[in-house]
Amino acid sequence: MGARAPKPRPETWLEVRPAGLFCRPGGFFVDPVRPVPLAVVSHGHADHARAGHAEVIATAETLAIMAARLGAGCFGRGRALAYGEAAQLGEVTLRLAPAGHVLGSAQVVMEHQGARVVVSGDYKRQADPTCAPFRPIPCDLFVTEATFALPVFRHPDPAREVAKILHARQLFPGRAILVGAYALGKAQRLIAMLRAAGYDRPIRLHGALESMCALYARHGVSLGELRPATAGARGQARAELAGEIVLAPPSALNDPWSRRLPDPLTALASGWMRVRQRARQRGVELPLVISDHADWDELTATIGATGAGEVWVTHGQEDALVHWCRSKGLAAQPLDLVGYGEEDEDEPAASAEAAS
Repeated sequence: MGARAPKPRPETWLEVRPAGLFCRPGGFFVDPVRPVPLAVVSHGHADHARAGHAEVIATAETLAIMAARLGAGCFGRGRALAYGEAAQLGEVTLRLAPAGHVLGSAQVVMEHQGARVVVSGDYKRQADPTCAPFRPIPCDLFVTEATFALPVFRHPDPAREVAKILHARQLFPGRAILVGAYALGKAQRLIAMLRAAGYDRPIRLHGALESMCALYARHGVSLGELRPATAGARGQARAELAGEIVLAPPSALNDPWSRRLPDPLTALASGWMRVRQRARQRGVELPLVISDHADWDELTATIGATGAGEVWVTHGQEDALVHWCRSKGLAAQPLDLVGYGEEDEDEPAASAEAAS
């Protein structure tokens, strides 16, 4: 019996091009930042899901999110791939696995001549009732995000953070509790956590959050009763919103729209609220450390769980995680990809008039 052929090195079949990470034997890009003939898209956030591709492969939920956010004609042809379903693209077998980031988010699993590469996309390890949980996939190369890849970032129990909202509501019954939450993923997760904590009153939504909440509901995610957070006339607050929980995009927290709520107590749900200076800069009274990304401990534990001997690190604090990997005897390098950012921090400004 002949010797088994060695697995191909990842750099022989994966390369970074201006559009993003390209799989040469499969003929596709992963999360490309400019239009390409064939894109595999990990999830629907704007820094990963761009318009103009001739063909997109993603979960059905991500395709629906792209159409809702970018318009029905945002890509030429969409091919839905269920978690675990195999697609043969050239010489590569492609599968998607849950990433636990937002509804429909996926890790991209590529197999070529016995070698397996997993691109994590954005992911988290904390429980989230609004999306399928992350599952580590054994692989030879793990390409991981590094948004919170510094030891200072250790996310607290999100249930304790949600309890702060309910406590604030009890302490300040005459104030609207205005919570900044990103339109895709964070808002729906926060609503689900409030329901799990026993809050059953209607939750008010800024207009910029309504369409994504409706999309989640169409995909079977129960969010309870939601109502528009229609603010009062200019210069006049709506008194009936006192004591109510109002969700809005972060960009609306300091909008003129927010000043028409009754004495709003401003909160913001983000992993970046661990950095007190960020909370002060944004005038946040109640910082809530709730993240849809893995923290330092989760990143390092996940790398170990994959069993990968090689790790490529992208979009975030690459240097610290690369150093940690090398200290554990793993081959590691930063992956020079451009065009990715933390949508949670750089979400397009929402019009205040959307909810007025």
